[in-house]
Amino acid sequence: MAKYANLLKPLDLGFTTLPNRVLMGSMHTGLEEASLWDRMRGTGLSKMAAYFRARSEGQVGLMVTGGIGPNNAGRVAPGAAKLSSRFDMYPHREVTRAVHEVGSGSKICLQILHSGRYAYHPFAVSASAVQAPIGPFKPKELSSSQVEQTIEDYAVCAALARDAGYDGVEVMGSEGYLINQFIAQHTNMRADEWGGSYENRIRLALEIVRRIRGKVGKDFIIIFRLSMLDLLDKGSTWEEVVQLAKGLEAAGVTIINTGIGWHEARIPTIATCVPRAGFSWVTKKLKGVVNIPLCTTNRINTPEVADRVLSEGDADMVSMARPFLADPMFVKKAMEGRADEINSCIGCNQACLDHTFQGIRASCLVNPYACHESELVRSPATSVKRIAVVGAGPAGLAAATESAQRGHDVTLFDESPEIGGQFNMAKGIPGKEEFHETIRYFNKMITKTGVKPQLGARVSVDDLKGFDIVVVATGVTPRALKIPGSDHPKVMSYIDVLKHKKPVGKKVAIIGAGGIGFDVAEFITHDPTHP
Repeated sequence: MAKYANLLKPLDLGFTTLPNRVLMGSMHTGLEEASLWDRMRGTGLSKMAAYFRARSEGQVGLMVTGGIGPNNAGRVAPGAAKLSSRFDMYPHREVTRAVHEVGSGSKICLQILHSGRYAYHPFAVSASAVQAPIGPFKPKELSSSQVEQTIEDYAVCAALARDAGYDGVEVMGSEGYLINQFIAQHTNMRADEWGGSYENRIRLALEIVRRIRGKVGKDFIIIFRLSMLDLLDKGSTWEEVVQLAKGLEAAGVTIINTGIGWHEARIPTIATCVPRAGFSWVTKKLKGVVNIPLCTTNRINTPEVADRVLSEGDADMVSMARPFLADPMFVKKAMEGRADEINSCIGCNQACLDHTFQGIRASCLVNPYACHESELVRSPATSVKRIAVVGAGPAGLAAATESAQRGHDVTLFDESPEIGGQFNMAKGIPGKEEFHETIRYFNKMITKTGVKPQLGARVSVDDLKGFDIVVVATGVTPRALKIPGSDHPKVMSYIDVLKHKKPVGKKVAIIGAGGIGFDVAEFITHDPTHP
């Protein structure tokens, strides 16, 4: 059997065929919003188009956009993307055209997301007037007529997506957004036809799917993101999840995608501390219950793990989102036997989710090209230069390998006998083992690109003579603590603890509650006998 045969096997949906079992999950990147002027010109989503073109070139089977509101109330924030008119629709044609003209067979769906009480604006609405613990506004309860209008807005949004050239839509019914807020007793306190019994609480989800299917016809993909594990009180029981899944199939859903946890849930679901494919067992429980493809998700970041999940029968498809920020060529490299060249997602969330919550464009800690594809364009060097890069941490490694890929003659210096810099400390923190992957990737790229490493000796000025360019990437020196008693022998830096493994004793005070402080606490309190 060919390597990754399960992952790379086509999936027949009846009216269309996906080239493989890979779904690029929805991520809000900040590329979804277009200015009024750009929309008028029909060029407002050029950056989003370039972003998805790169993933189509990377052979992703099915891609899903970031969440797009079906109406003004459903927007995640003021000015956030919506699709409720042809005026909103026209810029999206640039996105779908960019994906399809590659010719890879990749398909793309638009995610319809109504934020409900998670909206960051005062017009938030929900099943009931219950404010989210992570939301700044108390939502207004939708009236019965407003619920009906919302259903129609979903259907109109889907029809507009089809007109824009999308191959389908994903209806976001999980993660605690509006549809989920109707489904769960946690947020639905209604006593009318949209609340009370479970049959009433799932009416919104089923009516939305039926109305969409009626507008778009049979040859259009409808994915439903089903919350299979809410991870909070008064969420859906498993029996209820099964009931809804069967109802969704009957209503016309093409694929059921797995949703794990509400955003307000206190249990980690995508952080690096979550085991790889740690929730695929949830999807597996639904196998055989419905006769449409099931997609599993969360913390799947290598083709080996993805293929194993499929081979063990946990799902029919695998959803990966952040791994395609880290490497848009993930699938293509797996197809070509170059999996060791994949730049793996390390689950850090620092440049993707953190950026999104700050209202700035997402990117990736290990791939700065992500979401900047139209601005950061790699091109061959017009003249070859001798470049010295001093420092083999992540910045130096990126500078060295990128320069070599462009055709320059690059030498990499570091006094440490191994590459990685402070990532070598990070990878030793319990729950941050994924940082090994970045070092593995750069070791491969140093060899592939022809970078000449000079490790294990401190570089001098004389060593740098004859180079055309010197890149200094030596990192940071920890700040010295300047308080009374800081010169006591008991006082040590995080480098003493994490790198040099100096003993700390039984009773420890950590000054500083930032990321490094937490890492030190995790490191010194972890029981090595516990996984």
